[in-house]
Amino acid sequence: MKTIQLQNPGELRLIDTAAPPHPPVGFARVRVHRVGICGTDWHAYRGKQPFFTYPRIIGHELGVVVEQVNDPASSLNIGDRCSVEPYLNCGRCIACLRGKGNCCENLQVMGVHVDGGMREHVLIPAHKLHPSAKLGFDQLALVETLAIGCHAVDRAALEKNEWVLIIGAGPIGLSVIPFAMAAGAKVIVMDISPTRLAFCREKMNVSHTIRPDDGDAIKALRDITDNQFPTAVIDATGNPQSMMQTFNFAAHGGRIVFVGLFQGDVTFNDPNFHRRELSLLATRNARPQDFSRIIQLVEEGVIDTRPWITHRVGVDALVETLPKWLDPNIGLIKAIVEF
Repeated sequence: MKTIQLQNPGELRLIDTAAPPHPPVGFARVRVHRVGICGTDWHAYRGKQPFFTYPRIIGHELGVVVEQVNDPASSLNIGDRCSVEPYLNCGRCIACLRGKGNCCENLQVMGVHVDGGMREHVLIPAHKLHPSAKLGFDQLALVETLAIGCHAVDRAALEKNEWVLIIGAGPIGLSVIPFAMAAGAKVIVMDISPTRLAFCREKMNVSHTIRPDDGDAIKALRDITDNQFPTAVIDATGNPQSMMQTFNFAAHGGRIVFVGLFQGDVTFNDPNFHRRELSLLATRNARPQDFSRIIQLVEEGVIDTRPWITHRVGVDALVETLPKWLDPNIGLIKAIVEF
């Protein structure tokens, strides 16, 4: 079966692999129809994903259809269209026992720690499949991206009418926006790309955007917030300079949430951190209830993922096409691979 494998940084290959057998107990066999390209894939392609090993079949944003089910406890049926929760947690560690399987001590994420779904067929634990009778494969493939933003906003514990600064308007930053708005927060988005900032204003109804290259970002924040600064800052860049700058953007008594990550250390000025009594939080992956919530919101039309997909390609052309998408001038927001 057709399979995309990342052999080494910058070395993507279309290979042929054996189709999976009949699913063991607790698993389903699915046919993959759509795979989203996410920030993790880009970092892995560049050799900058800290949890990644090579070679690896990438892909964890999946829109699939159920072919076989071997789980007496599952309500799945053959033909069900599903989104995939790609976080394979152990169920036994302290995090799992406290309902935090998203940061399991032994976590294996499909497409990162273990082979992912960029292949025609794959075996998935049945309880990691989230069905929808209404959504198409494009929409289902984007549920996992949205789940990252949903969980990040939960970690931030946003309150109504507080200012939140979202740094980074890539797919993960975009996934934060609708949930920040649903919490009633007043949203500011910062990014170096004018195209992405325009997308936030025109497609996502963001009233306040900042391009730091245009001048003094701190002054812009002062002007927008009436000299108060945002009480929550969510960084979705995975860029160390951006992440370390967040300590200067948060209001006194505020909190910072890191969604993106990089290979290295975050440093900050301790007196500035203590003076402001800041709270620093990490957010990782998402929880099962996030997937259920998002599917319902997309089904109801509260969240529209259609404008997000700006580029798509068939699996046969991905190897030659993906390097071209690294060009920042092509206006890529979200890319989808069709199987």
